[in-house]
Amino acid sequence: MQIKFSEDIIPLSDLKVNPGKIVNRAKDTRRPILLTSRGRGIAVVQGLDEYEKNEEERAFMRAVAQGLMDIREENELELEEVKKKLDIE
Repeated sequence: MQIKFSEDIIPLSDLKVNPGKIVNRAKDTRRPILLTSRGRGIAVVQGLDEYEKNEEERAFMRAVAQGLMDIREENELELEEVKKKLDIE
């Protein structure tokens, strides 16, 4: 996702004037919009689909990183132990 600074950074006052336009832009472009106040970033508006996708990707990456750390620390389980914990036969 490439941010277009000319389009994706807007003052908070623009959101106050026409929130639907800003929300629809974030949804349609699939890019987050940075809201500013007095020239400083204060919040991000992002479409729900993109937010959920990003959260799923972050959760997956955290799980992969945790798995790699477990392997490095030799915190491994045998397949039978995993099946038992998950109640899988």
